[in-house]
Amino acid sequence: MARRLYQCLLLLSLAVCTFLFAKEIQANQVVRFAHADKVAHFGVFFVLAFFSHHAFRFKIWFHLVLLTLYGAGIEWMQDSLPYRQASLGDFIADLAGAISYFLVYWAYCKKTGKPNA
Repeated sequence: MARRLYQCLLLLSLAVCTFLFAKEIQANQVVRFAHADKVAHFGVFFVLAFFSHHAFRFKIWFHLVLLTLYGAGIEWMQDSLPYRQASLGDFIADLAGAISYFLVYWAYCKKTGKPNA
């Protein structure tokens, strides 16, 4: 896919995710297994890392810095909302999701012989 498409997907994903992270969660909307929010944060940041990596030709460390800043910003935003709260666990799940994507990418490149671009 073209970089422009990935840039659009990244922008759309950031907008949707920011909205959902700011949304008030009703008691009947809560998923019924432990740490579901951590799993969601991990998955969202795995996907954001994928889109970011394909959208821009930055060094991996720079993608991770940007995603770390976004994760910190999300937690700061949630802490400022009266119906949400910040969580160090969510922030760690964010980082773990982003790092996991790049580890999977590194393993894929190593297995296929593709250069780590």
